[in-house]
Amino acid sequence: MVRLPYTTALTTLFSYGLLFAFGQLRDFFRRLIDWFKAKNVKGYAPICLGLEDFYVRRLYLRIQDCFGRPIASAPDAWFDVVERYSNDSNKTLQRTTNTTRCLNLGSYNYLGFAAADEYCTPLVIESLKKYSPSTCSVRVDGGTTKLHAELEELVARFVGKPAAILFGMGYVTNSAIIPCLVGKGGLIISDSLNHNSIVNGARGSGATVRVFQHNSPAHLEEVLREQIAGGQPRTHRPWKKIIVIVEGIYSMEGELCKLPEIIAVCKKYKAYTYLDEAHSIGAVGQSGRGVCELLGVDPADVDIMMGTFTKSFGSCGGYIAASKEIIQHLKLSCPAHLYATSMSPPAVQQVISAIKVILGEDGSNRGAQKLARIRENSNFFRAELKKMGFEVLGNNDSPVMPIMLYNPAKIPAFSRECLRQKVAVVTVAFPATPLLLARARICISASHTREDLIKALDVISRVGDLVGIKYFPAEPPKIAEADHDKLE
Repeated sequence: MVRLPYTTALTTLFSYGLLFAFGQLRDFFRRLIDWFKAKNVKGYAPICLGLEDFYVRRLYLRIQDCFGRPIASAPDAWFDVVERYSNDSNKTLQRTTNTTRCLNLGSYNYLGFAAADEYCTPLVIESLKKYSPSTCSVRVDGGTTKLHAELEELVARFVGKPAAILFGMGYVTNSAIIPCLVGKGGLIISDSLNHNSIVNGARGSGATVRVFQHNSPAHLEEVLREQIAGGQPRTHRPWKKIIVIVEGIYSMEGELCKLPEIIAVCKKYKAYTYLDEAHSIGAVGQSGRGVCELLGVDPADVDIMMGTFTKSFGSCGGYIAASKEIIQHLKLSCPAHLYATSMSPPAVQQVISAIKVILGEDGSNRGAQKLARIRENSNFFRAELKKMGFEVLGNNDSPVMPIMLYNPAKIPAFSRECLRQKVAVVTVAFPATPLLLARARICISASHTREDLIKALDVISRVGDLVGIKYFPAEPPKIAEADHDKLE
C-alpha cells in the first residue's frame, strides 16, 4: 500500500492545481474568442464535456507522446519503437519511417514466448496452414476446433481444476463472466484495487457491490460480517450468494494477494472465491501454476479461477477454470461464449505449446529454466532499484514493479529521457491510478539477460537522479570482496 509523504503530496497537489488554473484560464479566453466568432447555428451537443474533456485537452494531450508508442517488431527483450513527431503542440502525432532499438521494460512478455520460439513457432505456423487465422464463427456454431478442446483440457489440468472454458479476450473474461455468476439479490465483495474489467463486470451484474480495503483480510471479514448481518437492501433478506473477488498479482501494484488468509475468511462465512490470475499464472510458482502454488493454497479451495493468455503465454484470450457444473452453466449462458468469435486457432496452438514447454512436455527443461530466470530477474531488479533509493511497490517474485513518480511533470520527463537513452518504459497516470499516485510500471521478462538488466538499472538510476524520483536514501556501495581483502 502506498503511503504518500506529506511534502510529496503537497508538491503534487500544487502541480496539478497550477495545471488546472492555467487550463481554466486558457479555456476562459478560448470561450471569449469563440463567443465573438459564434454564429446562430443550431448543432449537436458536444459528446465530450466536463472535467474529463478538460483533463484530456489540458493535461493528457501535452504528454500523449509518452503513451501508445507503436512498435515495429516482436515484443522481445529488445524491440523497435517507431519514432513520432508533432507539428501542433502534441495534439496529433505523426509516425515516421524511423525506428529506435530499445530495451523493452513495458511488455507483459513474462516468460519470453512473445518472440519466435524453437518449439512453439513451427507448431503455430502449422496450425495457421491447417485451420486459417480465424474460425469465423462462435463456439456454439462452427468455432470449436480440436485445438480449443485440447486447450480447455490442458488448462484445467495445469491449474488443478476439473474443467475450463476459453474466451477470445482477457478483459471480456471478467466483464462477461461475472454477470453470469451473480445477479440481483447477490453480493460482490471486491478488492479496492481490482482491475477495471472486474469493476465493469460487477457493475453490469446487477448485484450489490461492496469494496474492502486493498489486500486486507481483516477488513474483508468486517465487511462480510456487516453485510451478512444486514442482508439485502430494504428487504433485509439473506443474500442469494456472496462472491469475493481478488487478483493473484495486482497489475498496478505488483503485490501478491494474501490468498491463504482471504480463503480462510471466505470459508468461515461461506462466501465463494473468485481469483483473477491474469498476471500470476505462468509467471510465479515453482512450476508456473500461479499464486496458489506459490502460497501453498489448494486450487480446490478457490471456486472460480480466471486467467489470461496474453502475459506468460505470448498469445491472446482468457480462461475460466472451475467445477464442471459451473463451466457447463457458463457455456449455456455467457454471451462471450455464445455470441463472440472463438479464439484464433494459431493463438490457441501458441498457448498449448507454451504450456507444454512450461510443463517440460516438449522434451526439454527450457520451461524450468524460464521460470527460474523470471524469478531471479525480478528479485534482482527489484532489490537493485530499492538500493538506489526508488520507491518500488510489490513483493518479491512478482515480475511487475511500479516505480512511484507522483508529480505530473515527472511522468513525461522520466518516460522521454528513458526513451532517449534507448530504454522503453510504461508510465501510468490518472485515471488508471489515483490522481496523486502516478508511476512507471516495469515488467521483467525471462528473456532479459543480466546485461540487459544492468543496462536498464544504469539508465533508470541516471534518469532518476535527473528527474528527482529517488525518494529514499540510496544504500552506500559495498566494497568488493577483493578490495576488502587488500585493505585487511
